[in-house]
Amino acid sequence: MIDSWKKEHYDFYDLVKVLELLRSENGCPWDKEQTHESIRRNFIEEVYEAIEAIDEKNTSLLCEELGDVLLQVVFHTEIEKENGRFDINDVTDGICKKLILRHPHIFGDINVKDTDEVLKNWDEIKKKEKGHKSYSDTLESVSKSLPALIRAEKIQHKAAKSGFDWPEINGAFAKLFEEISELKQEITLSGNILDELGDVLFSVVNIARFLKVDPEEALTRTCEKFIKRFRYIEECAGRSGKKFDELSLEEMDKLWNEMKDIETGGVERPGFNN
Repeated sequence: MIDSWKKEHYDFYDLVKVLELLRSENGCPWDKEQTHESIRRNFIEEVYEAIEAIDEKNTSLLCEELGDVLLQVVFHTEIEKENGRFDINDVTDGICKKLILRHPHIFGDINVKDTDEVLKNWDEIKKKEKGHKSYSDTLESVSKSLPALIRAEKIQHKAAKSGFDWPEINGAFAKLFEEISELKQEITLSGNILDELGDVLFSVVNIARFLKVDPEEALTRTCEKFIKRFRYIEECAGRSGKKFDELSLEEMDKLWNEMKDIETGGVERPGFNN
């Protein structure tokens, strides 16, 4: 290592300087070739790895993964600095101004009594910032790059603020059953299955919103549950001297239910088979 780069502890601006060096004329060939588009997926992956560290309550891993996320922020900023459009100080300036503007109860003379009022003020200030003139504008502002379940929940939440919402959850359930019926009909007719399936998923997200359940978290938990039960079937097959694909569907279903009984302590809720 070059002696001038040896330090016991590095700070944020050291990271900025490292990226500047890597992207410089005599820097790393790979780093110099990257564009916003080429490292876009890296950004997404690093954020999800940080989320996984949060879910696992692994603070040391979270520290590492946040560093990877920060690297992506600085990397994209360095690309724009080279193009003369903005630098890291513009990025930090912008977010500081946004936070100060959206917290008038801290940096101004606005009084709030609870979190609900804070969020209401935040939304109103954001509308003015973004120049939203209608509720439709606020729906359009939800990023199209978000995972579809998250985007659907955010769109529904914003629509509900306009009064476009069921008065209670039974209406949402009725809509789900209606959409399932329409999907079945389109399957029979070999019709527009894609749109109808999307309507079913959108309706499920709406029920999750009523129940104050994160649909992404719910589906993630089910994915993990599915993998756990699938592994149980495969391991049982191996212990019996069979390969997984040699099991009949009935045998698979029996082992699946065995694992479900283990998970629930052998207690089944009447009428439920999840």
